[in-house]
Amino acid sequence: MSKSCQVKYTSIGGQALIEGIMMRGPFKTAMAVRTPDGKIVVEDVDCTNPSDRPAIFKLPLLRGMYSFVDSMRVGSRTLMRSAELAGEADEEEELTPFEQKLNDIFGEKLFGFLMSAAMVLGIALAILLFFVVPSAIYSGLAMLLPFLKGNILLRSIFEGVCKIAIFVAYIWLCTRLDDMHRVFEYHGAEHKTIFCYEAKQELTVDNIKKFKRFHPRCGTSFLIVMLLVGVIVGMCIQIETVWLRTLIRLCCLPLVMGIGYEIIRFCGKHNNLFTRILSAPGMWMQHITTFEPKDDQIECAIAAIKAVIPENTEGEIV
Repeated sequence: MSKSCQVKYTSIGGQALIEGIMMRGPFKTAMAVRTPDGKIVVEDVDCTNPSDRPAIFKLPLLRGMYSFVDSMRVGSRTLMRSAELAGEADEEEELTPFEQKLNDIFGEKLFGFLMSAAMVLGIALAILLFFVVPSAIYSGLAMLLPFLKGNILLRSIFEGVCKIAIFVAYIWLCTRLDDMHRVFEYHGAEHKTIFCYEAKQELTVDNIKKFKRFHPRCGTSFLIVMLLVGVIVGMCIQIETVWLRTLIRLCCLPLVMGIGYEIIRFCGKHNNLFTRILSAPGMWMQHITTFEPKDDQIECAIAAIKAVIPENTEGEIV
């Protein structure tokens, strides 16, 4: 279905979960997860809504930094909750000695501890792969090829290409896993459902199937835009030392987030040649981060979005 069919834009966005979907509306956030017995459980998510955030974080650039951090916080919490709901059938499995020891130490907080530890390790791995490794590789090549040394333009382009290649390779490998493939199917259901709502069509499985699974406001697009903006920011960092360059780039992350958010927000509110060009890299990437959903997955998306649709739908973008 062409985007030209859309007659309104909304701030509603979402996130694929384990056997479910989380939707964030202008005033409310909810998640819908299918449990092992086949039922869809819908729960409200306690979080700060865009309309309630501090005034300073509604300003351009700053709102992007706030939204990214807040999305990570809420997303990780709902992901943990969806894992609990979707894995209820496995609660009686016997624990290994190591798991039992951890359970004795942390009790009911064990699952949260493991997820938090995994998140910390994930962030550390991301810093290593996306900041340290590309910069270190270029520095190594510069020792072999002297003409590369001191060329900030080539360094920034090289590092940017490395980051995108690592990101694409990581996502592609994830799609090879059956469980992650299902998450990406839920991702497709989320996008198609939002498109259907924006087109003011009735939220039914048959209607939603007609729409594309590629949406310009997707988090995947945001990450790709951040990587591209990072290339431009990197051109301004006139430093060759790997650790210092990495540190400065990490300090520039809030700025990159802010700029990336404004670009995605602009593309989500306008549909023209310019915004389609801006959205193109992220839309291409969605060919491997979304898959066509099954009917039961679309049903979850419908339940999630219905829980956050505001009574007054005028001027929804916050």
